[in-house]
Amino acid sequence: MRVVVQRSREASVTVNNRVTGAINHGLVLLIGVTHEDTEKDVQYTADKIAGLRMFEDDAQKMNLSVQDVKGQILSISQFTLYGDCRKGKRPNFMAAAKPDHAQVLYDMFNKRLIEKHGLTVETGVFGEMMDVALVNDGPVTLIVDSQTK
Repeated sequence: MRVVVQRSREASVTVNNRVTGAINHGLVLLIGVTHEDTEKDVQYTADKIAGLRMFEDDAQKMNLSVQDVKGQILSISQFTLYGDCRKGKRPNFMAAAKPDHAQVLYDMFNKRLIEKHGLTVETGVFGEMMDVALVNDGPVTLIVDSQTK
């Protein structure tokens, strides 16, 4: 499981001219799932992100997590994170999980953030074309990958 984590002042996702999710202060997560991912990858990734110290304390050091600052999550499924651009000009997406497998793990990931970590999670619509708008705070952008733990 690969997640691009962006600290955000505000963000929203729109599908077919309808806002399906919006947050104020928090994290925007772009989430990719590969064939080998399991529930253990979901647990590792969700737990890592919930506790990841990406927000500044009073001393301007990144010592606070999204939980500490009472931030929100905007979670977006994005199979293109497993695009392979090494050959040719067109990315190869063979490493991305099939939609039925990916959606189960994506839903499990969001549920874990809510139920285990008490976070507010807004989402896009799995498998749809989405317009994502965000104000990246910092900018601070990190990648969490369960395959490189």
